[in-house]
Amino acid sequence: MSDPQKHILIEQQEGILTIRFNRTEKKNALTTAMYAAILDALIAADQDDSVKVILFAAQPDMFTAGNDLKDFLTRDTSEEPAAIKMLRQLAVQKKPIVAAASGIAVGIGVTLLLHCDLVYVGENTRLRLPFVNLAVVPEAASSLLLPDIMGRQRASELLMLGDFFDARRAHEYGIANAVIANEEVFDFALAKAKELAAKPREALLLTKQLITRNRRSDVQQRIDDEAIVFAERMVSEEARQVMAAFFSGKS
Repeated sequence: MSDPQKHILIEQQEGILTIRFNRTEKKNALTTAMYAAILDALIAADQDDSVKVILFAAQPDMFTAGNDLKDFLTRDTSEEPAAIKMLRQLAVQKKPIVAAASGIAVGIGVTLLLHCDLVYVGENTRLRLPFVNLAVVPEAASSLLLPDIMGRQRASELLMLGDFFDARRAHEYGIANAVIANEEVFDFALAKAKELAAKPREALLLTKQLITRNRRSDVQQRIDDEAIVFAERMVSEEARQVMAAFFSGKS
């Protein structure tokens, strides 16, 4: 089994396509190959009539620690990042998306949730958006979506300070629908996914389309805008110093 197949587990049952992060030895940090595997799964899900709902999950104690920085820094820069392709697809996904996040959710582990239709977090979950701390900028249109969801000041608090915040605050700020015991969050989210899957199919798809219609082009444009600045920041002297300290264990 190749690394992407081991690290991204895809399972389909009862109309639910589960995409599970499974790189536990690296805290589910996402690599280029993992992003590519998620992208393929998302595209296939929208083309497969037997898939009614997509469910993102991991383990009770770890959703994802974010991007694998070493992989990100050594990727082929002549090609568009698989992460950006995946985010663009996520933003236009036709099928409803549910997320079960518990443990640690950092970076993409939080911004991915902004593109989900229903989000459930474990009660002991710690979330973080550390972009500024790494001398880069937000991703996944989070600089647009977070102020929309929670207001400018709260979004600035999360994106500029980059501190950890808890599940209660994620719920209060509108990132999550509910806070569930860590060991129960997947089953709870799966039950909600099954509820969605049992709904009239066309009505469900059209409802999602109507909810997201006004923001769709704005979100796609912001994903691209952020990606340009992010790439510029990655080769900046400021980022080089921060990354060097990070890998030396001094950050």
